[in-house]
Amino acid sequence: MTDLDPALRRYLADLVAAARDVLGDDLVGAYAAGSVGLGAYQPGRSDVDVALVCADALDLARRHELVARLRHEALPCPARGLELVVYRRAVAASGTPEPGFEVELNTGARMAFRATWAATDRPAGDGLFWYGLDRSILHQCGHALLGPPAAETFADLSPADLRRLLTDALRWWLALPTPPGDGPAPGAEDAVLGACRSLVKVRHGVWLSKADAGRRLIADGWPADPTAGAWPNDPAVGPAAAPARDGGPADLVARSIAAQAGGPPPSGPEARAFQRRVLAEISG
Repeated sequence: MTDLDPALRRYLADLVAAARDVLGDDLVGAYAAGSVGLGAYQPGRSDVDVALVCADALDLARRHELVARLRHEALPCPARGLELVVYRRAVAASGTPEPGFEVELNTGARMAFRATWAATDRPAGDGLFWYGLDRSILHQCGHALLGPPAAETFADLSPADLRRLLTDALRWWLALPTPPGDGPAPGAEDAVLGACRSLVKVRHGVWLSKADAGRRLIADGWPADPTAGAWPNDPAVGPAAAPARDGGPADLVARSIAAQAGGPPPSGPEARAFQRRVLAEISG
């Protein structure tokens, strides 16, 4: 991570220092995850994902103090925002799919503030699959800012739990509203590429950035015709439901990658059809 954005590097160092001020010796690890860990951080577009690991459970006063020290108003985040989760060491090493966090913080100039003080406070409708999947990503490619390597701190999910959480995630995304019609739908590119990342993990056993996952699936060799059997039968979609324009799934993924660099995103129905086909493969 020698090529990390200098402003982000300083921010991460200041974040770890502030966390140590609050937690002292109870802070046993700090790890950059998400786009930073996957080598895909884009200044101005990406969030900063950080996981802190503490030795034991935190009382409510220390959780409040940690949030007060790390929220954007106290420690300005140079990215869109900070998504921070704190885990006990035993939870990080458990390999279980449950949320299990001590405190969660979302904060930033372009991110709504949210602090959740315990995993039991997390509404099921907001998705409980994020945490097990994030710890799986941390196991593979978390970058240690403090403490032992991430692979030693975070256990991976079992294959069965991985498929269940990925299925839950895709169903959650599919339940979100999307613009109707064939026009470009901002955010549809992330829906497509997020589904690509899930499918690559199942097919190849590796976590990649969203764009790299899309490129990997294109390299897998999809036929141009979306009805030609590249995907398992999905009665919820049908072969003619919102096919990708021009060149089938590979074309849709390529356009989604281009949209990350400022090109037009795909339509909502295209993205939905793609997500459903990925869901059919993963859940099947």
